[in-house]
Amino acid sequence: MTDPELIEYFDNFAFDEVLRYGGLDTKIRLMVQLASMIACQALSEYRIMLGAALTVGVTPIEAKEILYQAVPYVGMAKTFDFIHATNDVLTDRGIQLPLDGQSTTTPETREERGLAVQKEIVGADVIDQMYAAASDDEVHFQHLLSANCFGDHYTRSGIDVGTRELLTFAMLVSLGGCEPQVKGHVAANLNVGNDRAVLLSVVTQLLPFIGYRAR
Repeated sequence: MTDPELIEYFDNFAFDEVLRYGGLDTKIRLMVQLASMIACQALSEYRIMLGAALTVGVTPIEAKEILYQAVPYVGMAKTFDFIHATNDVLTDRGIQLPLDGQSTTTPETREERGLAVQKEIVGADVIDQMYAAASDDEVHFQHLLSANCFGDHYTRSGIDVGTRELLTFAMLVSLGGCEPQVKGHVAANLNVGNDRAVLLSVVTQLLPFIGYRAR
């Protein structure tokens, strides 16, 4: 009520104009926007949009998986408050926590499974080259990436791999300064079936929330 002109501009832009472009369904649109808001640290807007997402059919498990997917890219320090916010929204809706676990790996299998998924998404030749190019004092980063980012997160159920790649793309675009990673995950998205039109649709739907740096 204090800023009627601004909210009129924003509502027209975010909830009318950009919706005319691209073919994302409402559920996927809200999921990538939630991922973006975690990356942007937009906690208040996240709370509002999470309520909207749950209303249109995003399940509690999917909401949690968006949050968990953010941890390896945004970091736990920046994700921590969003865990509490998500728990508040879910418990206010009468949803009992914790939810059913979605992990499919063990400490013994996480790196092997993660490496397999990583090669499936990114390409076996690319991953082999990354390992081969790493110096002795840096190769541990490759092992950590395979075991943690992919083994702990991408192997989880609750959200399919294609959707996880869209979430990752949305987060990297929203973080800013991640152009090499964005380029890599554009290729990864194409590998898992998310084509140019889908990726442009994601960027379009993020514009009202992250600004024109998306272009």
